Amino acid sequence: MTIIVTGAAGFIGANIVQALNARGEKNIVAVDELRPADKYRNLADLDIVDYLDKAEFLESFHSGRLGKVRAVFHEGACSDTMETDGIFMMANNYRYTMNLLDICTAQKVQLLYASSAATYGASDVFVESREYEKPLNIYGYSKFLFDQVMRKRFIEKTNSAQVVGFRYFNVYGPRESHKGRMASVAFHQYHQYKNNGVVELFGEYGGYGPGEQSRDFVSIEDVVKVNLFFFDHPEKNGIFNLGTGKAQPFNDVAYAVANSMRALEHQPKIALSELVKAKQIQYIPFPEALRGKYQCFTQADLTQLRSAGYEGDFLNVEQGVGRYIKWLTANADFLARPF
Repeated sequence: MTIIVTGAAGFIGANIVQALNARGEKNIVAVDELRPADKYRNLADLDIVDYLDKAEFLESFHSGRLGKVRAVFHEGACSDTMETDGIFMMANNYRYTMNLLDICTAQKVQLLYASSAATYGASDVFVESREYEKPLNIYGYSKFLFDQVMRKRFIEKTNSAQVVGFRYFNVYGPRESHKGRMASVAFHQYHQYKNNGVVELFGEYGGYGPGEQSRDFVSIEDVVKVNLFFFDHPEKNGIFNLGTGKAQPFNDVAYAVANSMRALEHQPKIALSELVKAKQIQYIPFPEALRGKYQCFTQADLTQLRSAGYEGDFLNVEQGVGRYIKWLTANADFLARPF
């Protein structure tokens, strides 16, 4: 049976394809929009049976030309939180996903889709419940609205097959190079340190001290594991937070990046205060463009995920970022080629 991965040349999609390959799954149809074209490199070392542009995918799926499909991992979306074209965002993220849902329902195909922690926006409570959802931008709203449709379907029990939404928190890890400014803070800090020997963080903002704004940073390794857990349990449905369950300050990421880089240079690990004193970590003024649109704190509540039976441990920032820095270093030649 065929497995479809949308956004397959993207960050999370490519990692899902890689994990499926590791299980021996190669009958995979990759769906994406190769702009820029160099995103193909995320797929070049992976095994797929076909590639479809997102513009032709829905009709091919609807018409049955893809054969018997077991599941769709729907990772394709515009994830730019600074995008202001609401018509584009709603067509690309919301309506496209609604059309995909209709086809999956008609063909009784598992649908595992990317939601986002951006649905919570201005909230300080991160529980999968309507009263805590306050998106701050059109990207968050596009994800929020589809989740609302799914809630109604879960209540009415109108789905013919599994549907699971994952509210991704701050994901980092291999194969995100093409994301540019939307790549993870760990990715950008690695390049800052490599090029200039310094990591930059935002200064004071929102009642938080320099570098103390905190997010739930989750490794792509754990994101993939959770996706595959639900893929293996098609009887489980719902919308689930996908983070570690523990917020950590940006200072922790900078500390992990700087000390991982120091280790590669055969230098000893030193404390955060020493890194600041040595000017290997520096603080910059908070950008005016982000004021009022920035989540200073996120932390996934994992109650529903654990209740669904997922028991896996999550990598903390020092563990996950340390592993990521080693991957970035080992793949320096690949990363040197511009996306």
